[in-house]
Amino acid sequence: MDGAKRKLDAAKLDALLRQTAEGDTGAFGALYQETKAAVFGFCLSILRNRAEAEDMTHDCFVRVFLAAEQYRRAQNPMAWILTVARNLCLHRLRDQQRETVQAELEETAADGLSPEDRLVLSGCMQALSDEERQIAVLHAVSGMKFREIAELLGLPLSTVLSKYHRSMKRLRDLWQEGETKK
Repeated sequence: MDGAKRKLDAAKLDALLRQTAEGDTGAFGALYQETKAAVFGFCLSILRNRAEAEDMTHDCFVRVFLAAEQYRRAQNPMAWILTVARNLCLHRLRDQQRETVQAELEETAADGLSPEDRLVLSGCMQALSDEERQIAVLHAVSGMKFREIAELLGLPLSTVLSKYHRSMKRLRDLWQEGETKK
């Protein structure tokens, strides 16, 4: 989990985005390597379907490459990338107008867990609302600050904080229930 909690370096991402805007494909490759797990996890938290999230992650990076010159230095680079991903995911959901299958978030958050623990974690994540799951992933996997999450999701900071703490408590309780049933 240490790797999942590390904060993505905003200055480094900013430089990579600016170089990408200048056509540097090497910088774009480095940007992709730095952010792909966070983008995938975020897409998965919205779409709740692994294949759809993989497609949207790919589409997001195509869009980031093509629109890199629209990024402004004063912006948070990770928030900008995740906004692109969010918009694409929401557009996909609107176009499909159907329910998606349950999330497979444990693939991004459960490295090193046994198959039984992965099953318990999957069940626990399904118990969260879509918004709670997104907030948890953005903070725990992407390393975003709560203020950034509030801005990205268009929610008050106090709402993000309360939903995060409530969801973490629910996850702990559900995890403990799952552990006792093993």
